[in-house]
Formats: sequence, C-alpha cells, structure tokens
Amino acid sequence: MAITLTEKAAKHVNRNLEKRGKGCGLRLGVRTTGCSGLAYQLEYVDEPAAEDQVFESNGVKVFVDPKSLAYLDGTELDFVREGLNEGFKFQNPNVKDECGCGESFRV
Repeated sequence: MAITLTEKAAKHVNRNLEKRGKGCGLRLGVRTTGCSGLAYQLEYVDEPAAEDQVFESNGVKVFVDPKSLAYLDGTELDFVREGLNEGFKFQNPNVKDECGCGESFRV
C-alpha cells in the first residue's frame, strides 16, 4: 500500500507548510458527498492521529486514516496548472466512475 506525491505536488506542499510556519505534512482522506458518493479531503497536519498510516514521498509526509486508505491505496497526487486554474490532481487506480463536475467519485 502506498500514497505518493509527484515532485511538483511535494514542492507545493512544502512551500505552503513554510508559509504556515507549522505543520508536519498533509492529510489525505475521503468523505461521503456529491453525486458519485465520495470526495477527496486535503488538509495540513499539525498533530497526527494515533491511527494514521504515514507515507513519505518526495520529502513530504502523507497521513491517511485507516477508513480512507481502502479508497486511496495506490493514489498519486500531482499539482497541475491549467490556464488560470491550479490545484491538486488525483491519479487514483481505485476509481470506477466520476461525476460530470469532477468533484466526487465512486470505487
């Protein structure tokens, strides 16, 4: 089981952690929502939870709760710029279907 970040995503996360002045990594999770059922959650971690699984990729620690890990195993997180928009892009091998707006997915 693994969660990875591209070099671009890792640089973006590290820059934001430096701006915040605190934090030890990034939390990746899923929540129930949207038309397809699940949506990604991202947040910076100041204090990891005891049950978190921890992965390190390109110098960034990624924390995932056990329930989310079943949906996220094998995911690669990238940071992309498309025109005026920029943001994280998930390459998740578990996704079977996504909604039209791209906000939620189903496994």
